[in-house]
Amino acid sequence: MILYLLTIAFLIAIAPLLLTFIKALKMRLLFKRPLPLLQGYRDFSKLLKKETIISEEASAITRVAPFLVLSPLLVVLFFLPPAAQGAFYVSFVDAFTITGLLALSTFFLMLPGLDAGSSFGGMGSSREAFIAALVEPAMVLTVFSVSMMAGDLGVGQAGVNLATSFPKEHMASFLFAAISFFILLVAENGRVPVDNPETHLELTMVHEAMILDLTGVYLALIESAASVKFVIFASLFASLFLPFGLTLAWPLALLVFVGKLFLIAIAVALIEVNSAKLRLFKVPNLLGIAIVFAFLSLITFYVLGA
Repeated sequence: MILYLLTIAFLIAIAPLLLTFIKALKMRLLFKRPLPLLQGYRDFSKLLKKETIISEEASAITRVAPFLVLSPLLVVLFFLPPAAQGAFYVSFVDAFTITGLLALSTFFLMLPGLDAGSSFGGMGSSREAFIAALVEPAMVLTVFSVSMMAGDLGVGQAGVNLATSFPKEHMASFLFAAISFFILLVAENGRVPVDNPETHLELTMVHEAMILDLTGVYLALIESAASVKFVIFASLFASLFLPFGLTLAWPLALLVFVGKLFLIAIAVALIEVNSAKLRLFKVPNLLGIAIVFAFLSLITFYVLGA
């Protein structure tokens, strides 16, 4: 139980570092001077010290929503597969529960954008709802497919089963699911080519448009939620689609797990450097590919057994 709680605390602590690492790597690849890896923690500290200003048009929803955005994500952290063998984990939580909690966080994130009454906030919220409606069914199908290959619908137990006895006979289905989930990782975290978290052009914003009117502690909570959400998706990808290292001694297993998280961060950075943001009406094409690969994974598993 102690190792279980320490792993969750470690994931929360490392979350800002992963996003800062992506920014620093992108700047390095673009031949720019990279920002310090501790910049995420500095920004969080600055936001906590800033004055919190709320629009006169905003209601109590704006004051409560940032806490409700972060809360479901913190709950999901307790349902992730273990990072080391012998650690406690919740074995019975399935894809529907995790996807539902992530969708609940997204719903509360859309509320401040609508509550402020600004044109850009409402536009960002509508775009987020549009993207989320395509992401959620694909995620349920993908995680469900992997869970079936692992022999257990519980995500935690599926991660353990994959690490201890990988189903090599279902490699085709596994690869289809991995492609689908990585697309969802990029889309749900607002990364290029679906969204650009570093843009300040209002007409192209999705995530940033919803939080234009937030500052101080509320903005710190939203930024923390964004980093925790990336850690959740990266941890799920590392546990379900890179299932190695779990059987090692726990210090080494945790080190391998962290290495997989940074490997995923490197992949995201490389994609962002080598691709441009898609126009909004082309985003469904990308997410449609994720849905198709998720269906292919299920069909290949059930019909062909591959």
